[in-house]
Amino acid sequence: MRAARLIRMVLLLQSRPAMTAAELARELEVSERTVTRDAQALSEAGVPVYADRGRAGGYRLVGGYRTHLTGLARTEAEALFLSGLPSALREMGLEDAGSAARLKVSAALLPSLRDASDSAARRFHLDAPGWYQEPVTPELLPAVAEAVWGDRIVRARYRRGSAGDEVERELAPYGLVLKAGVWYVCARVGDDFRVYRIDRFSSVTVSGERFERDEDFDLPGFWDERAAQFARSILRDGVTVRVSPEGVRRLPYTMDRSAVRDALEAAGPPDAEGWLTLALRVESMEVAYSQLLGLGPESEVLEPAALRERFAAAAERLRELYR
Repeated sequence: MRAARLIRMVLLLQSRPAMTAAELARELEVSERTVTRDAQALSEAGVPVYADRGRAGGYRLVGGYRTHLTGLARTEAEALFLSGLPSALREMGLEDAGSAARLKVSAALLPSLRDASDSAARRFHLDAPGWYQEPVTPELLPAVAEAVWGDRIVRARYRRGSAGDEVERELAPYGLVLKAGVWYVCARVGDDFRVYRIDRFSSVTVSGERFERDEDFDLPGFWDERAAQFARSILRDGVTVRVSPEGVRRLPYTMDRSAVRDALEAAGPPDAEGWLTLALRVESMEVAYSQLLGLGPESEVLEPAALRERFAAAAERLRELYR
């Protein structure tokens, strides 16, 4: 633990002209007294750490000293490509690897470029979860991430659907996907590839056994295909609606975008009032009711009759409320 901290301290000093004891303590998550002891240990080991005294003092490396410890380990190199996703790194248990990788890259850069990491961080931030959702990190995510990065077989218990039935699975986890704040693992089971929500695992055991990865597997392509299949599979019902121009503009924000796109492509010309008649695929009548209700007077349900009657009753209740 201390050896890793000493290396990190050298890399920090190598990447900046000088640092105060307080700055080093904050970066290394130790006390200033520990920083003093570590600096003394480095000096005794032959690393030219020089301490400037006084209020504006601090620590620096003398004579352009360069360490040869800047080669990236595999986990650090992989984490570097995720360094724009700090929350994802943290949730997968790779925060330390990402931090070490950034320090090593910073130490290897020309002095004029060493602020590139901070500059990028000030200009870009990714917030993956959707609005009005509280992100929850699955407890077993670090174990699954470890298996993905190590190409190791996982034995897990998985809760299926709303019924909550648990099944045991032996998985070859190929990749992780973070979608709207929810973590998924894409895994090979036998000869098939499947998708599992990580928050539905009740137990995960990472074995020492490695699996042979199919190098032709394309994670983004696989995910896009399965996501499209899932979207189509849940849209089992249909409604016919008239929608105003304003309703057409708002429709993609209230209903499934692929269903809206398909309906607009198949629609005929607008009527005399500029309204379009659309045949929309929906998950259920209950879901369609809540979605179309958000359009207010910008849509009119034509079919099925039962849903139209429900909207007529809702409109009557609203009229009474606002009389």
